[in-house]
Amino acid sequence: MSGKRKVQAEDLYRLKSVVDPQVAPDGKKCLFVITEIDHENDTFSSNIYFTEIDQKSEPVQWTFGKHRNFSPRWSPDGQSIAFISGRSGKNQIFMINTSGGEAQQLTFHPNGASSPVWSPDGTRIAFQMALGQEDSLQGREDKKPKQEKLVPLEVERMKYKFEGKGLWDGRYNHIAVVDIASGKKVQLTNGEHDYQLLSWSPDGKYIAMAADLSDDPDFSFVQDILLYHLDTKEVINLTNRRGIFSSAVWSPDGERIAIIGHEKECEYATFSKIWMFDISEKKLTCLTAGLDINIGDYGLGDLQQDIVRPGILWCEDSRSFYFAATNRGSILVYRGTVEGQIESVLSGRQHVYGLSTGGKSERAVVALSKPAVPGELFVLDTGTGKLDQITHVNGAFMEQVELTDAEPIQLPSRDGWELNGWIMKPAAVHEGHKVPLIVEIHGGPHSMYSNTYYHEFQTHVAKGYALLFINPRGSLGYGQQFANAVRGDNGGKDYEDIMDAVDYALDRYDCIDPDRLGVTGGSYGGFMTSWIIGHTNRFKAAVAQRPITNWISQHGVSDEGYYLIETQLKGSLQNVDELWKRSPLAFADQIETPLLLLHGEQDLRCPIEQSEQLFIALRRQRKTVRFVRFPESDHSYWRSGKPSLRISHLTYITGWFDQYL
Repeated sequence: MSGKRKVQAEDLYRLKSVVDPQVAPDGKKCLFVITEIDHENDTFSSNIYFTEIDQKSEPVQWTFGKHRNFSPRWSPDGQSIAFISGRSGKNQIFMINTSGGEAQQLTFHPNGASSPVWSPDGTRIAFQMALGQEDSLQGREDKKPKQEKLVPLEVERMKYKFEGKGLWDGRYNHIAVVDIASGKKVQLTNGEHDYQLLSWSPDGKYIAMAADLSDDPDFSFVQDILLYHLDTKEVINLTNRRGIFSSAVWSPDGERIAIIGHEKECEYATFSKIWMFDISEKKLTCLTAGLDINIGDYGLGDLQQDIVRPGILWCEDSRSFYFAATNRGSILVYRGTVEGQIESVLSGRQHVYGLSTGGKSERAVVALSKPAVPGELFVLDTGTGKLDQITHVNGAFMEQVELTDAEPIQLPSRDGWELNGWIMKPAAVHEGHKVPLIVEIHGGPHSMYSNTYYHEFQTHVAKGYALLFINPRGSLGYGQQFANAVRGDNGGKDYEDIMDAVDYALDRYDCIDPDRLGVTGGSYGGFMTSWIIGHTNRFKAAVAQRPITNWISQHGVSDEGYYLIETQLKGSLQNVDELWKRSPLAFADQIETPLLLLHGEQDLRCPIEQSEQLFIALRRQRKTVRFVRFPESDHSYWRSGKPSLRISHLTYITGWFDQYL
């Protein structure tokens, strides 16, 4: 016996999220953010920490308080940092000297500010802010909250609500620059378009940004990379409506711009690639066209808060760079060159959710998680692949609780595709003893279960359940063809993949009781859970989290329903019969499995009416069903919502399976 206790749902209060490592320009120091739960106020607090990479000393806390301090960014000379803080009531940009002293507030806009980017000479900082028709750049924070007057919302555009943000308030995201010495601010963009700030050119003349400048954004689903000339105000479009591009950063010598994006060949299922824009030749080339992996981190987890995707990290030689990519259930680190050579520098079973080099080539700092490792920072030797742990923020937790690793499995589908997933078993299964199995299904479907910590999974295993989770076709990480295969076939071969994995687990693991099977999942996983129990009675309990149950109504009520249905299902309202055939609600009369529905009241991606419809349909037939509505909760409440509601979420799931399995 290990002497350790079992994981409980309430352990969420003890876990800490360590994210966004930022190595200094000298390569010797690192800043990062630790987020923990403020139990008293039922919210999260974040603070910035500092460590000397080679000293292996305890990290030093640089900011304090129960608000959020995050996004630390080194000045070019490494003498100052800019960061975002909510200490004044709104997120604003602050600056602090690395030698000490009080933080200086640089922005005071009533709508807040975000995304600080230093100028190459360290005298200015570019930032984003939201502006409406009546807002001005020089507006000041109002310390006293204004009494909002209730007014009707006039809607003329389809894109008028956004998951995680709510109803559109008439404001657009714009970019401005603040002079540090004088405090003077200059607005760079304006008009009825949203702009995303990306990077500053080494010569200080240009700022790279992303935007969709189409005349009618309701019918446009692209995003371009733009260069804004700070003196002439000229805007140069580098991608010219090719697809969706979201990252751009100059090489140190200013001769190239590395870009991440894709041309929508498979719509939202399309893998992101690395592109290179040659400044002198004015030519854009795809550098990873022959590499069948997805650039970036698309792994799922329920612990880390405010993960920052690192994009392309140039080395000082302006010829090589580092990046993270999603590949076969892991997120790994790769090195590339401008000639197109790509090699892995960190392989194995892990989820790299943060990466920083400070421009150096010989090592990096990575934020890394594994199924039995909640998340820590490590120094990566990029030559040998050796990892050296430098934080232990969850060390005390790991010393006290028993965590279960996930065993990788691989199996063929009934039509010959390779399927990959994991099995987690309770710590002690006595010979001859059978345990119930919970099948977990991820959202998306274009995402991926990965080799990372999942608190929900650890909670289930601690209660005595075995877990099965796989990446069915449609998942990222297993090639473009595999990811695209689900489009137009939701509930088809993907359903068969999951059932094939269940059969595989029952055949290979004698400890699993075939008469005690449960199934659960959220979003697309909630759709699939509802779909499965309408097509088989093998499962004795099901929990559908924020599901889609009716594709016909989803077309009009979701923040992006009409586009997703047209591109993902390849359907339309001109063929409602086909949408109905793909809807779990159409099979409500065949559902006999006890079903628990969990949904956030403010979910705009899969609105709560989707659960309401299935609940009423089942209750009207006197089926066993329960419906739980989470207040003040959006589509992501299960991983970033109020901590107390996240605990309730976990408790409801295990309680339902305890009752029926």
